[in-house]
Amino acid sequence: MTNAKETVPKRSFSQRFVRSLKKHWQYYILLLPALAYFIIFCYGPMYGAQIAFRNFNARQGITGSPWVGFDHFLRFFRSPNFTKLLGNTLTISLYSLIAGFPFPIILALSLNELKNQKFKKFAQTVTYAPYFISVVVMCGMLISFMSPSTGIINKAIGALGFEPIPFLTKAEMFPSIYVWSGIWQGTGWGSVIYFAALSGVDPQLLEAATLDGATRWQKIWYINLPTLMPTIVIMLIMNCGNLLSVGYEKTYLLQNSLNLATSEVISTYVYKVGLVSAQYSYSTAIGLFNSAVNMLMLILVNTFSRKVSDNSLW
Repeated sequence: MTNAKETVPKRSFSQRFVRSLKKHWQYYILLLPALAYFIIFCYGPMYGAQIAFRNFNARQGITGSPWVGFDHFLRFFRSPNFTKLLGNTLTISLYSLIAGFPFPIILALSLNELKNQKFKKFAQTVTYAPYFISVVVMCGMLISFMSPSTGIINKAIGALGFEPIPFLTKAEMFPSIYVWSGIWQGTGWGSVIYFAALSGVDPQLLEAATLDGATRWQKIWYINLPTLMPTIVIMLIMNCGNLLSVGYEKTYLLQNSLNLATSEVISTYVYKVGLVSAQYSYSTAIGLFNSAVNMLMLILVNTFSRKVSDNSLW
């Protein structure tokens, strides 16, 4: 007599989903607002991306407008502004990434070493506070502080016996003003995720290292920093995925005719040709190109990270 094992039929994906829905329906209800947000504001507008391949006319509508293929993309690539826009955008993005990425990590490691809890909370509050200043207020502060006649920075420079510096009218200074003001504003908030990751360090491991005679720097280098490494890699991948996404509001508010040579980036150009000049198809093509490059960078950096380490987004 043979003991044949009874084969249990494998459930299809839809059957498994319905079963999970019945079992965990409360969680799916909580998921609905976030799901609705992404569908309405992220995936829904993708329908309009076809404007980039048409000569859009409001009367004819999106689908009624004539199809022109890649004409708008070729127009942008052949434009004399293409090299300048791409160069300015990459310059500010890479500058921000190289200069700004280490600061939240350093701040988190520094705050983690503080023993005085009151001073630690005070330092966290002081470093977090600039993040909650709106972009408009931040730009107003920068314009006011760096004014050649009444700015506090130029007042201090004048007190030292030097000539006032017109910071915002010097094109070569714009990338540094943009990047370092962003570092000051975002370092505290950016350190939150690293500070949270440091809370996962095993205290017994630190105690054992102390008993073995490890110095504070050795514990940071051999225990705390390796703990942060997966988070650092993930954040680096995500930042590389936004390589061409220079903030439009801050750039536009600090922009003037004298610093336009370095302050004109893809996002401000899209605004000017799209909303000001009403060239909707052309501006959509530029924006779509920008998004495609960001997506390509994200995939490439994630693939490279997966090959050289065990950390990646997928």
